Amino acid sequence: MAKVALVGAGNVELTRKILSDLMSSPELAGSLRVALHDIDAQRLATAELLSRRLNAETGAGATIEAGTDREAALAGADFVVCQIDVGGYDAALADFEIPHRYGVRQTVGDTLGLGGIFRGLRAMPVLLDLARDMVRLCSQAWLLNYTDPLAMLCGAVVAGTPLRRVAGLCHSVRDTHALLADLIGRELDDIDFLTAGLNHQAFVLRFESGGQSLYDELDHVMAADPELRGHVRAEIYRRFGYFPTESSEHAAEYVSWFLPHEKEVLRLNLPLNEGLRRRLRKFDAYERLREALAAGKPVLARWKHFEMASEVIHSLLTGTPREVQLTLPNHGLIDNLPASACVEVPALVDGAGIHPKPVGALPVQLMALNRSFLNVVELTTTAVLEERRSAVYQAAMLDPSTSATLPPADIEAVCDDIITAQAAYLPGGITRGGAGR
Repeated sequence: MAKVALVGAGNVELTRKILSDLMSSPELAGSLRVALHDIDAQRLATAELLSRRLNAETGAGATIEAGTDREAALAGADFVVCQIDVGGYDAALADFEIPHRYGVRQTVGDTLGLGGIFRGLRAMPVLLDLARDMVRLCSQAWLLNYTDPLAMLCGAVVAGTPLRRVAGLCHSVRDTHALLADLIGRELDDIDFLTAGLNHQAFVLRFESGGQSLYDELDHVMAADPELRGHVRAEIYRRFGYFPTESSEHAAEYVSWFLPHEKEVLRLNLPLNEGLRRRLRKFDAYERLREALAAGKPVLARWKHFEMASEVIHSLLTGTPREVQLTLPNHGLIDNLPASACVEVPALVDGAGIHPKPVGALPVQLMALNRSFLNVVELTTTAVLEERRSAVYQAAMLDPSTSATLPPADIEAVCDDIITAQAAYLPGGITRGGAGR
């Protein structure tokens, strides 16, 4: 049997999607062993009830186990799917409220900016421990990580542990391809895409049908629609020449030109503090699912497409070939980004493994945007691996939006305040103000 360990199974909507896919696959009937892990006992119980209900609805014949012992969940696993939220809502609230006191605006706060930096600082030690446990307990397993910030966390695992079978999963490329096809009124399957860069800052490099670029069609549609033009991603497309994969509220946080300027926030209708609202919507979805379980309603998710982890697992187990966009170590995949980075590229997944597609060099202007993004990624990773507080300051000083808002002394002060508030989740050297340059 193939063992799938879900770490952070209390994220029940994701657990529901993944297990709905896998348990509905006839090829996997009777061959799945599912191990559920979470540190929240109530959410773990909900995930277990959900999983057993899905097993009954599908007749999958899966073996299901659940517990708070992570080592037991990992032992002998073939796949480890990770979606954790270190510090939960209270830590996320501090990510927003403390910078707000200093005048720093944020939207989603999960990738760059002070919110992204501290989310990475909290999650990285847990991911590193998880990867080290995997090396001991399931060294051939794939770590399929959904937890943001992907570029930081996947890069930290590669830099800080011997684990190499690590892939980051995100829906933004898939969603962007669907959006572009819809905008120009074409079927998705009729379009040839090549999209690459960093997770949350990748670009559609090839957008063609029959060897002809479709960007002219997109330009025509956007020229006729002022609303389409009034978004951050449209601004970036217009000025850099390639359509970005991330939503405007995300993309605004990765550059210096929008959030620090009130006029731009209003012009582009940027949703400040959107990350907190998204968390509240997730709480509502969790309660609705608990109510459905209590009422005995069917819980099988029927989606048009497989969830991304399901695609990877299904293809590796059955040999069914699929192209999936993944965040992977940059071993010759994007020539003009650092070899130490984890980059987002298309990969063929089949019974022989995961085969990323080399992209070559990015256009220089896109490389420059990614390089700015990676400055923050690399210094945040350094802060954890070396337990060095000064690297936290440096990451924040090189963050485009933060540095456009605050002078260095205030950047250090806001970092100190967040470190104090979140000390329970951060490496000791950072909380103690570990010295070092």
